[in-house]
Amino acid sequence: MGKLLFAVVVAIFSFALVESLICNKCSVSVFGVCLNANNVTCGTNETVCYTGKASFPTITSFGGFSNQGCSANDDTCNKTTSATLLGVTYNTTIACCSSDRCNPVTLSGAPTTKMSAAITGAVLVSVLGSML
Repeated sequence: MGKLLFAVVVAIFSFALVESLICNKCSVSVFGVCLNANNVTCGTNETVCYTGKASFPTITSFGGFSNQGCSANDDTCNKTTSATLLGVTYNTTIACCSSDRCNPVTLSGAPTTKMSAAITGAVLVSVLGSML
């Protein structure tokens, strides 16, 4: 009886592991290039992969920032919202999907692209910091 119970418990945990969603994770992406990409196994309350993007309509030459990971499937999925920060309007778009690694990440870019992204981010932070 003990072996049967053990087998049932192992089978249940095996199915739980198989059912875990795996998403691409990127804490910060600038100009469409992820600076620190990896994969993440979602938790039990996280049922979708997401890609979030913040863009600035008035700054057309700047593609914005994005991030990716796991999330709960809630009312923020597949929506765009607008807000204002220091007088500058920005749009936030959250796209969700529900299969493994369905939120593609741009992993590579020329080293100069990554350096340009880092410099642009530093300048933007500096300008915003001086405005406060």
